[in-house]
Amino acid sequence: MTHSDQPRPLEARASGPLTGEVRVPGDKSISHRALILGALSVGETRISGLLEGEDVLNTAQSMRALGAKVERTGDFAWVVRGVGVAGFAQPRDPLDFGNSGTGCRLVMGAVAGCPITAVFDGDASLRSRPMRRVLDPLEQVGARVIAGGEGGRLPLTLQGARNPLPIEYRTPVASAQIKSAVLLAGLAAPGTTTVIETEASRDHTELMLRHFGAEIVSVPEGAHGRRITLTGQPELRGADVVVPADPSSAAFPVVAALIVEGSDLILTDVMTNPLRTGLFTTLREMGGSIEESEVRGDAGEPMARLRVQASRLRGVEVPPERAPSMIDEYLILAVAAAFAEGRTIMRGLKELRVKESDRLAATAEMLRVNGVNVEISGDDLIVEGRGHVPGGGLVTTHMDHRIAMSALVMGLVADKPVKVDDTAFIATSFPDFIPMMRSLGAEFS
Repeated sequence: MTHSDQPRPLEARASGPLTGEVRVPGDKSISHRALILGALSVGETRISGLLEGEDVLNTAQSMRALGAKVERTGDFAWVVRGVGVAGFAQPRDPLDFGNSGTGCRLVMGAVAGCPITAVFDGDASLRSRPMRRVLDPLEQVGARVIAGGEGGRLPLTLQGARNPLPIEYRTPVASAQIKSAVLLAGLAAPGTTTVIETEASRDHTELMLRHFGAEIVSVPEGAHGRRITLTGQPELRGADVVVPADPSSAAFPVVAALIVEGSDLILTDVMTNPLRTGLFTTLREMGGSIEESEVRGDAGEPMARLRVQASRLRGVEVPPERAPSMIDEYLILAVAAAFAEGRTIMRGLKELRVKESDRLAATAEMLRVNGVNVEISGDDLIVEGRGHVPGGGLVTTHMDHRIAMSALVMGLVADKPVKVDDTAFIATSFPDFIPMMRSLGAEFS
Protein backbone atom coordinates (compact mmCIF):
# COMPACT_ATOMS: atom_id res chain seq x y z
CA MET A 1 0.00 0.00 0.00
CA THR A 2 1.79 3.10 -1.25
CA HIS A 3 -0.58 5.93 -0.43
CA SER A 4 0.12 8.15 2.55
CA ASP A 5 -1.10 6.98 5.94
CA GLN A 6 -1.76 10.62 6.84
CA PRO A 7 -5.25 11.94 5.95
CA ARG A 8 -5.29 14.70 3.36
CA PRO A 9 -8.41 16.82 3.94
CA LEU A 10 -9.52 19.31 1.30
CA GLU A 11 -12.28 21.87 0.82
CA ALA A 12 -14.06 22.73 -2.44
CA ARG A 13 -15.92 26.00 -2.88
CA ALA A 14 -17.93 27.81 -5.56
CA SER A 15 -15.88 28.27 -8.73
CA GLY A 16 -16.03 30.25 -11.92
CA PRO A 17 -16.50 28.52 -15.32
CA LEU A 18 -14.38 25.43 -16.02
CA THR A 19 -12.63 25.78 -19.38
CA GLY A 20 -9.81 24.12 -21.26
CA GLU A 21 -8.84 20.87 -22.99
CA VAL A 22 -7.57 17.85 -21.06
CA ARG A 23 -6.99 14.13 -21.36
CA VAL A 24 -7.96 12.27 -18.21
CA PRO A 25 -5.87 9.24 -17.21
CA GLY A 26 -5.90 6.01 -19.18
CA ASP A 27 -8.74 3.62 -18.51
CA LYS A 28 -8.10 1.53 -15.42
CA SER A 29 -9.93 -1.55 -16.71
CA ILE A 30 -7.91 -1.57 -19.94
CA SER A 31 -4.65 -0.86 -18.10
CA HIS A 32 -5.08 -3.87 -15.77
CA ARG A 33 -5.96 -6.17 -18.65
CA ALA A 34 -3.14 -4.98 -20.93
CA LEU A 35 -0.58 -5.79 -18.22
CA ILE A 36 -2.10 -9.20 -17.39
CA LEU A 37 -2.59 -10.35 -21.00
CA GLY A 38 0.83 -9.00 -21.93
CA ALA A 39 2.28 -11.15 -19.14
CA LEU A 40 0.36 -14.22 -20.41
CA SER A 41 1.56 -13.71 -23.99
CA VAL A 42 4.66 -14.76 -25.86
CA GLY A 43 6.81 -11.86 -26.99
CA GLU A 44 6.64 -8.15 -26.32
CA THR A 45 3.63 -5.97 -25.56
CA ARG A 46 3.98 -2.19 -25.80
CA ILE A 47 1.42 -0.17 -23.89
CA SER A 48 0.90 3.58 -24.29
CA GLY A 49 -1.39 5.73 -22.17
CA LEU A 50 -1.28 3.33 -19.20
CA LEU A 51 -2.92 4.64 -16.05
CA GLU A 52 -0.11 5.11 -13.54
CA GLY A 53 -2.31 5.11 -10.44
CA GLU A 54 -1.59 2.91 -7.45
CA ASP A 55 -4.10 0.21 -8.43
CA VAL A 56 -2.49 -0.40 -11.82
CA LEU A 57 1.06 -0.10 -10.50
CA ASN A 58 0.23 -2.86 -8.00
CA THR A 59 -0.92 -5.08 -10.88
CA ALA A 60 2.32 -4.31 -12.74
CA GLN A 61 4.32 -5.34 -9.68
CA SER A 62 2.32 -8.56 -9.33
CA MET A 63 3.13 -9.44 -12.97
CA ARG A 64 6.83 -8.98 -12.18
CA ALA A 65 6.46 -11.18 -9.10
CA LEU A 66 4.87 -13.87 -11.30
CA GLY A 67 7.82 -13.90 -13.71
CA ALA A 68 7.00 -11.41 -16.48
CA LYS A 69 9.37 -8.57 -17.33
CA VAL A 70 7.53 -5.27 -16.90
CA GLU A 71 9.34 -1.99 -17.59
CA ARG A 72 8.33 1.66 -17.71
CA THR A 73 9.94 3.25 -20.77
CA GLY A 74 8.49 6.78 -20.56
CA ASP A 75 5.48 8.78 -19.42
CA PHE A 76 2.54 6.31 -19.44
CA ALA A 77 4.60 4.03 -21.76
CA TRP A 78 5.36 0.46 -20.68
CA VAL A 79 6.76 -2.75 -22.15
CA VAL A 80 5.76 -6.23 -20.98
CA ARG A 81 7.67 -9.38 -21.98
CA GLY A 82 5.39 -12.27 -21.21
CA VAL A 83 5.77 -15.87 -20.05
CA GLY A 84 2.93 -17.40 -22.07
CA VAL A 85 -0.37 -18.98 -21.02
CA ALA A 86 -0.02 -20.92 -17.73
CA GLY A 87 3.62 -19.78 -17.54
CA PHE A 88 3.52 -17.84 -14.26
CA ALA A 89 6.27 -18.62 -11.74
CA GLN A 90 5.53 -19.04 -8.05
CA PRO A 91 5.97 -15.66 -6.32
CA ARG A 92 8.30 -15.45 -3.34
CA ASP A 93 6.22 -12.84 -1.52
CA PRO A 94 2.50 -12.06 -1.18
CA LEU A 95 0.90 -10.21 -4.10
CA ASP A 96 -0.25 -6.88 -2.63
CA PHE A 97 -3.06 -5.25 -4.61
CA GLY A 98 -3.56 -2.28 -2.30
CA ASN A 99 -7.09 -0.99 -2.90
CA SER A 100 -7.75 -2.74 -6.22
CA GLY A 101 -10.53 -5.33 -6.38
CA THR A 102 -10.22 -5.51 -10.17
CA GLY A 103 -6.50 -6.26 -10.17
CA CYS A 104 -6.86 -8.81 -7.39
CA ARG A 105 -9.80 -10.73 -8.86
CA LEU A 106 -8.42 -10.81 -12.41
CA VAL A 107 -5.02 -12.04 -11.27
CA MET A 108 -6.74 -14.71 -9.16
CA GLY A 109 -8.25 -15.96 -12.41
CA ALA A 110 -4.91 -15.94 -14.20
CA VAL A 111 -3.17 -17.73 -11.32
CA ALA A 112 -5.98 -20.33 -11.04
CA GLY A 113 -4.89 -21.87 -14.34
CA CYS A 114 -1.22 -22.20 -13.32
CA PRO A 115 0.38 -24.94 -11.18
CA ILE A 116 1.60 -22.46 -8.57
CA THR A 117 0.54 -21.17 -5.16
CA ALA A 118 0.23 -17.44 -4.45
CA VAL A 119 -0.81 -15.31 -1.48
CA PHE A 120 -3.19 -12.43 -2.30
CA ASP A 121 -3.40 -9.41 0.00
CA GLY A 122 -4.40 -5.75 0.03
CA ASP A 123 -5.21 -2.76 2.21
CA ALA A 124 -7.86 -2.65 4.93
CA SER A 125 -10.57 -1.77 2.42
CA LEU A 126 -9.73 -4.64 0.05
CA ARG A 127 -9.45 -7.08 2.96
CA SER A 128 -13.07 -6.31 3.82
CA ARG A 129 -14.42 -7.04 0.33
CA PRO A 130 -15.92 -10.40 -0.77
CA MET A 131 -13.90 -12.73 -2.99
CA ARG A 132 -16.10 -15.84 -2.76
CA ARG A 133 -18.08 -14.95 -5.90
CA VAL A 134 -14.84 -15.24 -7.91
CA LEU A 135 -13.42 -18.19 -5.99
CA ASP A 136 -16.50 -20.38 -6.55
CA PRO A 137 -16.00 -20.77 -10.32
CA LEU A 138 -12.21 -20.89 -9.97
CA GLU A 139 -12.57 -23.89 -7.66
CA GLN A 140 -14.65 -25.57 -10.39
CA VAL A 141 -11.69 -25.02 -12.74
CA GLY A 142 -9.52 -26.87 -10.20
CA ALA A 143 -7.95 -24.15 -8.07
CA ARG A 144 -8.03 -24.49 -4.28
CA VAL A 145 -8.13 -21.97 -1.43
CA ILE A 146 -5.50 -23.14 1.04
CA ALA A 147 -5.99 -20.37 3.58
CA GLY A 148 -8.11 -17.25 3.82
CA GLY A 149 -10.34 -15.06 5.91
CA GLU A 150 -14.03 -15.55 6.57
CA GLY A 151 -16.07 -15.63 3.36
CA GLY A 152 -12.93 -15.86 1.21
CA ARG A 153 -11.56 -12.52 2.36
CA LEU A 154 -7.92 -11.49 2.08
CA PRO A 155 -5.22 -12.37 2.95
CA LEU A 156 -5.84 -15.53 0.96
CA THR A 157 -3.65 -18.32 -0.37
CA LEU A 158 -4.70 -19.74 -3.74
CA GLN A 159 -3.30 -22.93 -5.22
CA GLY A 160 -3.68 -23.01 -8.98
CA ALA A 161 -4.89 -26.09 -10.89
CA ARG A 162 -2.32 -28.56 -12.18
CA ASN A 163 -4.81 -29.79 -14.76
CA PRO A 164 -7.33 -26.97 -15.21
CA LEU A 165 -10.80 -27.95 -16.39
CA PRO A 166 -12.95 -26.08 -18.91
CA ILE A 167 -16.27 -25.10 -17.35
CA GLU A 168 -19.61 -23.57 -18.29
CA TYR A 169 -20.49 -20.94 -15.71
CA ARG A 170 -23.56 -18.75 -15.33
CA THR A 171 -22.64 -15.61 -13.39
CA PRO A 172 -24.95 -14.88 -10.41
CA VAL A 173 -24.70 -11.11 -11.03
CA ALA A 174 -23.58 -8.91 -13.92
CA SER A 175 -19.87 -8.69 -13.11
CA ALA A 176 -17.01 -8.18 -15.54
CA GLN A 177 -14.64 -9.25 -12.76
CA ILE A 178 -16.24 -12.68 -12.33
CA LYS A 179 -16.47 -13.20 -16.09
CA SER A 180 -12.87 -12.10 -16.63
CA ALA A 181 -11.51 -14.32 -13.86
CA VAL A 182 -13.23 -17.36 -15.38
CA LEU A 183 -11.98 -16.54 -18.90
CA LEU A 184 -8.40 -15.94 -17.71
CA ALA A 185 -8.43 -19.28 -15.88
CA GLY A 186 -9.96 -20.91 -18.97
CA LEU A 187 -6.98 -19.88 -21.09
CA ALA A 188 -5.01 -22.73 -19.52
CA ALA A 189 -7.77 -25.36 -19.85
CA PRO A 190 -8.26 -27.66 -22.87
CA GLY A 191 -11.48 -27.41 -24.86
CA THR A 192 -13.90 -24.51 -24.43
CA THR A 193 -14.76 -22.40 -21.41
CA THR A 194 -18.15 -20.71 -21.47
CA VAL A 195 -19.50 -17.83 -19.39
CA ILE A 196 -23.23 -17.03 -19.51
CA GLU A 197 -24.50 -13.63 -18.34
CA THR A 198 -28.16 -12.74 -17.81
CA GLU A 199 -27.17 -9.06 -17.96
CA ALA A 200 -24.21 -8.16 -20.18
CA SER A 201 -21.24 -6.70 -18.30
CA ARG A 202 -18.25 -4.78 -19.66
CA ASP A 203 -16.63 -6.66 -22.56
CA HIS A 204 -13.07 -5.33 -22.26
CA THR A 205 -11.61 -8.77 -21.53
CA GLU A 206 -13.25 -10.36 -24.59
CA LEU A 207 -12.08 -7.55 -26.89
CA MET A 208 -8.54 -7.64 -25.55
CA LEU A 209 -8.28 -11.44 -25.61
CA ARG A 210 -9.18 -11.28 -29.30
CA HIS A 211 -6.58 -8.52 -29.80
CA PHE A 212 -3.90 -10.81 -28.32
CA GLY A 213 -4.90 -13.73 -30.58
CA ALA A 214 -7.39 -15.78 -28.57
CA GLU A 215 -10.37 -17.44 -30.24
CA ILE A 216 -13.41 -16.08 -28.42
CA VAL A 217 -17.04 -15.78 -29.51
CA SER A 218 -19.75 -13.68 -27.84
CA VAL A 219 -23.42 -14.05 -28.82
CA PRO A 220 -26.69 -12.73 -27.35
CA GLU A 221 -28.31 -14.75 -24.56
CA GLY A 222 -31.88 -13.85 -23.65
CA ALA A 223 -33.11 -10.25 -23.61
CA HIS A 224 -30.01 -8.56 -22.17
CA GLY A 225 -27.37 -11.27 -21.69
CA ARG A 226 -24.36 -12.75 -23.48
CA ARG A 227 -22.86 -16.22 -23.95
CA ILE A 228 -19.08 -16.01 -24.23
CA THR A 229 -17.10 -19.03 -25.41
CA LEU A 230 -13.29 -19.19 -25.24
CA THR A 231 -11.13 -21.83 -26.92
CA GLY A 232 -8.49 -22.84 -24.39
CA GLN A 233 -4.73 -23.17 -24.59
CA PRO A 234 -4.10 -20.53 -27.28
CA GLU A 235 -0.65 -19.09 -27.85
CA LEU A 236 -1.25 -15.44 -27.12
CA ARG A 237 1.08 -13.07 -28.95
CA GLY A 238 2.34 -9.76 -27.60
CA ALA A 239 0.45 -6.80 -29.08
CA ASP A 240 0.55 -3.01 -28.98
CA VAL A 241 -2.19 -1.41 -26.87
CA VAL A 242 -3.21 2.26 -26.82
CA VAL A 243 -5.15 2.78 -23.60
CA PRO A 244 -8.11 5.17 -24.11
CA ALA A 245 -8.96 7.81 -21.51
CA ASP A 246 -11.05 6.38 -18.69
CA PRO A 247 -14.77 7.26 -18.91
CA SER A 248 -15.09 6.63 -15.16
CA SER A 249 -12.43 9.29 -14.53
CA ALA A 250 -13.89 11.59 -17.22
CA ALA A 251 -17.20 11.43 -15.33
CA PHE A 252 -15.97 13.90 -12.70
CA PRO A 253 -14.92 16.80 -14.97
CA VAL A 254 -17.91 16.06 -17.24
CA VAL A 255 -20.41 16.50 -14.40
CA ALA A 256 -18.46 19.47 -13.03
CA ALA A 257 -18.66 21.21 -16.43
CA LEU A 258 -22.39 20.52 -16.69
CA ILE A 259 -23.22 22.05 -13.30
CA VAL A 260 -20.73 24.95 -13.06
CA GLU A 261 -22.35 27.87 -14.87
CA GLY A 262 -20.59 29.05 -18.03
CA SER A 263 -18.31 26.01 -18.36
CA ASP A 264 -17.10 24.79 -21.78
CA LEU A 265 -14.73 21.84 -21.57
CA ILE A 266 -12.99 19.49 -24.05
CA LEU A 267 -11.93 15.95 -23.07
CA THR A 268 -9.86 13.97 -25.59
CA ASP A 269 -9.67 10.24 -26.40
CA VAL A 270 -12.45 9.23 -23.98
CA MET A 271 -13.51 5.59 -24.31
CA THR A 272 -17.03 5.33 -25.76
CA ASN A 273 -17.60 1.57 -25.48
CA PRO A 274 -21.41 1.35 -25.11
CA LEU A 275 -21.01 -0.98 -22.13
CA ARG A 276 -19.23 1.85 -20.29
CA THR A 277 -21.17 4.96 -21.28
CA GLY A 278 -24.40 4.64 -19.31
CA LEU A 279 -23.56 7.83 -17.44
CA PHE A 280 -23.23 9.88 -20.63
CA THR A 281 -26.56 8.46 -21.87
CA THR A 282 -28.23 9.41 -18.57
CA LEU A 283 -26.73 12.90 -18.45
CA ARG A 284 -27.97 13.57 -21.99
CA GLU A 285 -31.45 12.41 -20.94
CA MET A 286 -31.20 14.95 -18.09
CA GLY A 287 -30.53 17.70 -20.64
CA GLY A 288 -26.74 17.71 -20.50
CA SER A 289 -24.81 18.97 -23.53
CA ILE A 290 -22.17 16.31 -24.35
CA GLU A 291 -21.03 16.22 -27.99
CA GLU A 292 -18.82 13.52 -29.55
CA SER A 293 -16.39 13.97 -32.44
CA GLU A 294 -13.16 12.48 -33.85
CA VAL A 295 -14.28 8.91 -33.14
CA ARG A 296 -11.55 6.28 -33.57
CA GLY A 297 -10.54 2.97 -32.02
CA ASP A 298 -7.72 0.73 -30.82
CA ALA A 299 -7.72 -2.93 -29.66
CA GLY A 300 -11.45 -3.00 -30.34
CA GLU A 301 -12.20 -0.08 -28.01
CA PRO A 302 -13.80 3.08 -29.48
CA MET A 303 -12.80 6.53 -28.23
CA ALA A 304 -13.89 10.09 -29.02
CA ARG A 305 -13.39 13.78 -28.27
CA LEU A 306 -16.08 15.13 -25.93
CA ARG A 307 -17.22 18.74 -25.68
CA VAL A 308 -19.20 19.44 -22.50
CA GLN A 309 -21.07 22.69 -21.86
CA ALA A 310 -22.92 23.88 -18.76
CA SER A 311 -26.58 22.83 -18.90
CA ARG A 312 -29.84 23.00 -16.96
CA LEU A 313 -30.46 19.45 -15.77
CA ARG A 314 -33.77 17.79 -14.93
CA GLY A 315 -34.53 14.69 -12.87
CA VAL A 316 -34.97 11.34 -14.64
CA GLU A 317 -35.52 7.67 -13.84
CA VAL A 318 -32.50 5.45 -14.54
CA PRO A 319 -33.52 1.84 -15.38
CA PRO A 320 -31.85 -1.06 -13.51
CA GLU A 321 -30.58 -2.68 -16.73
CA ARG A 322 -28.31 0.34 -17.24
CA ALA A 323 -26.42 -0.31 -13.98
CA PRO A 324 -23.67 -2.57 -15.43
CA SER A 325 -22.66 0.18 -17.90
CA MET A 326 -22.24 2.83 -15.17
CA ILE A 327 -21.85 1.06 -11.83
CA ASP A 328 -18.86 3.22 -10.83
CA GLU A 329 -20.55 6.45 -11.89
CA TYR A 330 -23.65 6.53 -9.69
CA LEU A 331 -21.86 8.59 -7.03
CA ILE A 332 -21.13 11.46 -9.38
CA LEU A 333 -24.54 11.03 -11.06
CA ALA A 334 -26.09 11.56 -7.62
CA VAL A 335 -24.24 14.90 -7.45
CA ALA A 336 -25.63 15.89 -10.86
CA ALA A 337 -29.09 14.81 -9.67
CA ALA A 338 -28.81 17.05 -6.60
CA PHE A 339 -28.32 20.10 -8.86
CA ALA A 340 -31.06 19.04 -11.28
CA GLU A 341 -34.68 20.17 -11.08
CA GLY A 342 -36.95 17.38 -9.87
CA ARG A 343 -36.62 13.81 -8.66
CA THR A 344 -34.02 11.37 -9.98
CA ILE A 345 -34.55 7.66 -9.28
CA MET A 346 -31.61 5.28 -9.79
CA ARG A 347 -32.81 1.69 -9.73
CA GLY A 348 -31.05 -1.63 -9.11
CA LEU A 349 -27.88 -0.51 -7.29
CA LYS A 350 -27.23 -3.67 -5.25
CA GLU A 351 -23.65 -3.92 -6.55
CA LEU A 352 -22.78 -0.56 -4.96
CA ARG A 353 -22.95 -2.22 -1.55
CA VAL A 354 -19.82 -4.34 -2.22
CA LYS A 355 -17.46 -1.75 -3.68
CA GLU A 356 -14.58 0.04 -1.88
CA SER A 357 -17.22 1.03 0.66
CA ASP A 358 -20.97 0.53 0.84
CA ARG A 359 -21.28 3.17 -1.86
CA LEU A 360 -25.05 3.24 -1.73
CA ALA A 361 -25.10 4.26 1.94
CA ALA A 362 -22.03 6.48 1.54
CA THR A 363 -23.57 8.37 -1.39
CA ALA A 364 -26.74 9.06 0.58
CA GLU A 365 -24.64 10.21 3.55
CA MET A 366 -22.54 12.52 1.32
CA LEU A 367 -25.69 14.23 0.05
CA ARG A 368 -27.52 14.42 3.38
CA VAL A 369 -24.69 16.16 5.24
CA ASN A 370 -24.81 18.82 2.53
CA GLY A 371 -28.55 19.45 2.78
CA VAL A 372 -29.86 17.26 -0.06
CA ASN A 373 -33.04 15.22 0.39
CA VAL A 374 -32.16 11.63 -0.47
CA GLU A 375 -33.70 8.24 0.20
CA ILE A 376 -32.64 4.61 -0.19
CA SER A 377 -35.55 2.31 -1.02
CA GLY A 378 -34.37 -1.29 -1.30
CA ASP A 379 -31.61 -1.10 -3.92
CA ASP A 380 -32.86 2.19 -5.38
CA LEU A 381 -31.43 5.66 -4.71
CA ILE A 382 -33.87 8.59 -4.88
CA VAL A 383 -32.50 12.16 -5.02
CA GLU A 384 -34.75 15.20 -4.76
CA GLY A 385 -33.11 17.84 -6.93
CA ARG A 386 -33.76 21.49 -6.18
CA GLY A 387 -31.36 23.12 -8.62
CA HIS A 388 -28.89 23.96 -5.87
CA VAL A 389 -27.16 22.31 -2.88
CA PRO A 390 -26.80 24.05 0.51
CA GLY A 391 -23.37 22.48 1.17
CA GLY A 392 -21.39 23.20 4.30
CA GLY A 393 -20.95 19.54 5.25
CA LEU A 394 -17.96 17.36 6.09
CA VAL A 395 -17.92 14.25 3.88
CA THR A 396 -16.46 11.02 5.26
CA THR A 397 -14.83 9.20 2.35
CA HIS A 398 -14.53 5.71 3.91
CA MET A 399 -11.19 5.24 2.06
CA ASP A 400 -13.09 5.53 -1.26
CA HIS A 401 -11.57 7.61 -4.07
CA ARG A 402 -14.87 8.11 -5.91
CA ILE A 403 -16.64 9.50 -2.85
CA ALA A 404 -13.80 11.99 -2.40
CA MET A 405 -13.89 13.18 -6.02
CA SER A 406 -17.70 13.33 -6.12
CA ALA A 407 -17.84 15.46 -2.97
CA LEU A 408 -15.20 17.85 -4.32
CA VAL A 409 -17.19 18.32 -7.54
CA MET A 410 -20.32 19.05 -5.46
CA GLY A 411 -18.46 21.73 -3.57
CA LEU A 412 -17.70 23.65 -6.79
CA VAL A 413 -21.36 24.73 -7.03
CA ALA A 414 -22.73 24.32 -3.49
CA ASP A 415 -23.95 27.41 -1.60
CA LYS A 416 -21.33 26.78 1.12
CA PRO A 417 -17.95 25.01 0.80
CA VAL A 418 -17.87 21.21 1.04
CA LYS A 419 -15.11 19.58 3.09
CA VAL A 420 -13.68 16.11 2.45
CA ASP A 421 -11.98 14.28 5.32
CA ASP A 422 -9.32 12.53 3.19
CA THR A 423 -8.27 12.79 -0.45
CA ALA A 424 -5.27 10.42 -0.23
CA PHE A 425 -7.14 7.53 -1.88
CA ILE A 426 -7.79 9.55 -5.05
CA ALA A 427 -4.32 8.40 -6.11
CA THR A 428 -5.60 4.85 -6.63
CA SER A 429 -7.32 5.85 -9.88
CA PHE A 430 -6.73 9.53 -10.72
CA PRO A 431 -3.41 10.78 -9.28
CA ASP A 432 -3.61 14.19 -11.01
CA PHE A 433 -7.29 14.88 -10.32
CA ILE A 434 -6.74 17.83 -7.98
CA PRO A 435 -4.11 19.70 -10.06
CA MET A 436 -6.01 18.97 -13.28
CA MET A 437 -9.27 20.35 -11.88
CA ARG A 438 -7.43 23.41 -10.53
CA SER A 439 -5.96 24.01 -14.01
CA LEU A 440 -9.53 24.15 -15.37
CA GLY A 441 -10.61 26.69 -12.76
CA ALA A 442 -11.74 24.60 -9.77
CA GLU A 443 -11.38 26.18 -6.32
CA PHE A 444 -9.85 23.67 -3.89
CA SER A 445 -7.99 24.56 -0.70
